[in-house]
Amino acid sequence: MEIDHLLSTTRAVRRKLDLDRPVEPEVLEECLNLALQAPTPGNVQAWRWLVVRDQGVKDRLGVLFREVGEAYLAERAKDAGSRALASGLHLIDVIERVPVLVIPVLAGRPTGGNAADAAFYGGIFPAVWNFQLALRSRGLGSTLTTYHLAREAEAAAILGIPEGHTQAGLLPVAYTTVPDFKPAARTPLSEVAFLDHWGTPLS
Repeated sequence: MEIDHLLSTTRAVRRKLDLDRPVEPEVLEECLNLALQAPTPGNVQAWRWLVVRDQGVKDRLGVLFREVGEAYLAERAKDAGSRALASGLHLIDVIERVPVLVIPVLAGRPTGGNAADAAFYGGIFPAVWNFQLALRSRGLGSTLTTYHLAREAEAAAILGIPEGHTQAGLLPVAYTTVPDFKPAARTPLSEVAFLDHWGTPLS
């Protein structure tokens, strides 16, 4: 896939996940291996990846995901666009049916300071994006969700994650029901990028 197209069309996919098509283990491993090529602070490579296929485990995670997600979206119902809200609700409704759930995990816990936390989470999010790009290039979709993190300890117990590790999200992974996506509408660069001082136009 041409690189600029890949970068501009890797969407957060919720409604267009194929819930019935299996995801082959070898394809998932290829994508995770590409995730491991992401930059990592100090080359620490503190990332860990928990791949969930077992239906019983997905069902238990789904309960947490749904309870938090429904409450969150109910609060945002007045402010969120109807399309975004419908997309989020759909994923909540079908989360247990998604073929694979991937939980990115970091060894360690954040300390609370901005600089330290930026470096800490900087050790996983580039790898998550690598993973999502690799999925997209192979006809799969995903979205980085964080609903279950409100119940992180309960999720850790379900998954057997030891103390001293931090879950950074949950990615539902499946083939997509459409062959391609379009670039999204975005705020113009002229409104979000500045030169030398805040508010100074870039050009």
